[in-house]
Order: sequence, then structure tokens, then C-alpha cells
Amino acid sequence: MSKISYDKVIKNKELLTYIRQGNDVLGALGYTDHSIAHVSKVAETAGRILKKLGYDDHLIELAKIAGLMHDIGNCVNRTDHSHSGALMAFYLLQKWNADPEDIAIIITAIGQHDEATGTAVDPVSAAVILADKCDVRRNRVRNPVINTFDKHDKVNYAAESSKLTIDTEKKTIILDIKLDESICTIMDYFEIFLQRMIMCKRAGEVLGLQFKAKANGHKIC
Repeated sequence: MSKISYDKVIKNKELLTYIRQGNDVLGALGYTDHSIAHVSKVAETAGRILKKLGYDDHLIELAKIAGLMHDIGNCVNRTDHSHSGALMAFYLLQKWNADPEDIAIIITAIGQHDEATGTAVDPVSAAVILADKCDVRRNRVRNPVINTFDKHDKVNYAAESSKLTIDTEKKTIILDIKLDESICTIMDYFEIFLQRMIMCKRAGEVLGLQFKAKANGHKIC
């Protein structure tokens, strides 16, 4: 068995093909960007969360790998993509001769990351969930016609900036968003992303943190 590394995994052509295909599938279905830009941001943020909280380097590496691989199931189907993605990751990680204990942690995080069926169960899954659900930004929107935006396009396009910060002394993790309310009101954001915010609350608790969200300086949860 061998120790896998994020730097090697992110260069793997087979994995990059599945990420690219999944993003193309979602693009055809009208979804926001789920490209390497999204998954690598999730990977780096998940790693940053665990590093800030003092977790060891190996677990940080596993969180980054899980974040990078979390959406590969989209190349199969958007429905149950977290489950198909976990099975795909299992196959790839076995082929790369990864340690079974590492595989177990990574596929758990992938299989639990979708709000329809999953929840945080350990530090890696919690970090991936927080990193994924808090990646709200204008350049994820692919639809160029504003008056045809669906609700998720509106939320992401309205997000002029978003920042996820951890205060280890106060034991909080805060998502701070600046919204253009002419596109999406704070109430609209809360209504659309309520289930995701509840999922983030649970993820924060697993990490010993209280999750909070602010929009335009106003506390929304």
C-alpha cells in the first residue's frame, strides 16, 4: 500500500477526464460550474479548514483529495452523484494502491457530501461539506442571459464576494457573503440554501464549531 498525495492526484489524467465530463454534463443540464476550478477550490478550502483546526498533515491531505474527487459522479448522472462518485473513487483509489483506511475516509466524505442524502460524520466529511456548500460566487454561473436565470444562477450571480473564516477562540466558522440584492435578496438566498446551511451547521458541530452565515452584514443563521 502507498500514501497518496494531493499533488499527484490533481495531475491524474483519468480523474481530470471524469471531472471535465461531469462538468460538461451539468452544463448541458443548465447547472452552474462544477469544473476543476470548483473542485480544486473545495479541496484547498477543506484542507485549510482542517489545518486551521490543528489536524495532522495526513488527514488534511485526505480532505483535499476528497474535495478534489467529490463531484466525479456527475459524469454518470446528477441524481445520486455522491454515491456513484464514491464508488468511482473507490475504484480509482484501489487502482492507485492507496491504503484501505485512507480510501474509507475519502469515499465516506464523497458519499456524504450531497444535502439530499448526506451529513457530516467525521472531520474530513465535515470539511468537504463546508467547503462545497460555501463555494458561492458569480463566476460559477454559465448562463449568459440574466432574465433566464434559475434560482441557483441568481444566488451565485448575486454573490459579489464570499469568504469563509474560522475563529478558533470563539469556536465559530462564518460564511460572509456580499449580495447584490437587485438580483437576489437575502431572504431569497436563505430560502434557496436553507438545507445547505443546515448541513453546514451539522458539519460545524462535528468540528466543534458553531456555523454562522452573514449576508451584507446581516446575520442569516
